[in-house]
Amino acid sequence: MTDISTPKMTARGINVFYGDKQAINDVSIDITQEDVTAFIGPSGCGKSTFLRTLNRMNDTIANARVEGQIALDGEDIYASSMDVVQLRARVGMVFQKPNPFPKSIYENVAYGPRIHGLATGKAELDQIVEKSLRRAGLWDEVKDRLAESGTALSGGQQQRLCIARAIAVNPEVILMDEPCSALDPIATAKIEELIHELRGRYAIAIVTHNMQQAARVSQRTAFFHLGTLVEYGDTSEIFTNPRETRTKDYITGRYG
Repeated sequence: MTDISTPKMTARGINVFYGDKQAINDVSIDITQEDVTAFIGPSGCGKSTFLRTLNRMNDTIANARVEGQIALDGEDIYASSMDVVQLRARVGMVFQKPNPFPKSIYENVAYGPRIHGLATGKAELDQIVEKSLRRAGLWDEVKDRLAESGTALSGGQQQRLCIARAIAVNPEVILMDEPCSALDPIATAKIEELIHELRGRYAIAIVTHNMQQAARVSQRTAFFHLGTLVEYGDTSEIFTNPRETRTKDYITGRYG
């Protein structure tokens, strides 16, 4: 097993309800800085619902209720004193479908740093935009067209723009909810390469329905089934020597 240092995020005894329906049942997990953590499992198993608890995205759903404790660097993110806007800057999210703002490429990336007051002037903002686009592997492709609309980019470029937008506000954690499911294989390979490059700089959790992708990009894997966390451990162990029959059945394609 890998040596786990102090986790960046810890979730303990998490239950999520939508009205009377329970979607997540007693899930406990650690997200570490050093590893990419993949959440896998069949459709509707709760992996995206659980991911959304990590930056309080479920707050936006009227009848959603979260029980249990989630901490970021030991601080309870559901405490009444927690500023949710600040939390979502610290724990950024990249969605399944690329969702650039209907603004220029530059403004997509500059928006967050500007509202969070991270730049003192235009020169500093320019630096943040360039650095974020470079980290997202997009700078060379867009540096001569920063004034063009972000929505004019290809799907894969839009997704990397959304990643640049997420990292522009100096997050500590990046959550990715099936970030490649709408992309072709070449764009997918670029996003996977990018995840490798970002690893260690940010704590990363990724939901994927693609088991090969989980095996390629992650060091830790959590297998969800029917709202419960069935198994969680080193990716290599989960894929080659799972402890639970349900995990084995899913990985060998018996259901899913």
